[in-house]
Amino acid sequence: MVKLAPLQPEHVAHFYTWVRDPEVIAYSLSAFQRLKTTEQIDQWFAATLQQANTLNLGIYLEETNALIGYAGLSGISVTNQSGEYFIFIGEKAWWGQGVGTAVTKQIVHLAFTSHHLNRVMLTVSESNTGGLKAYAKAGFVVEGRLRQAAFRQGVFHDKIVMAVLKAEWQPQGVAV
Repeated sequence: MVKLAPLQPEHVAHFYTWVRDPEVIAYSLSAFQRLKTTEQIDQWFAATLQQANTLNLGIYLEETNALIGYAGLSGISVTNQSGEYFIFIGEKAWWGQGVGTAVTKQIVHLAFTSHHLNRVMLTVSESNTGGLKAYAKAGFVVEGRLRQAAFRQGVFHDKIVMAVLKAEWQPQGVAV
């Protein structure tokens, strides 16, 4: 269905459309809420590709190699053997198709095998039911709640903290 591979500078053009669609960015990075111009998106993307302690991978369709989003780990700590998972599926046609679950499983596999992490955590908006389901299917468990931690569309909502530990993780035949 999908494969993960590095993002390239020329992929920024996809983000011009994605970041300007309020539905696509509803549950995503707070930074996306501020990006309005092509120049701002260019600057954000260039900085993203250069981030230290971050694994940024494009989500590509296996059959066509089309970019449909990106995912990875931020804040990777060698000392604490931990990182924070993120995913952004910009192509709405692929929402609800199992892409989020498949990508989450692949990134968790990389975190524990290639990056030798012990813990992967994430935060997800309480109203993002698709995300909550995908993360649970990939082995994440709820650890807590950040009350009114996100402000979107004029309303505060809670963020749910989830994590998976290497000791709890069960490799699930992931193709990486």
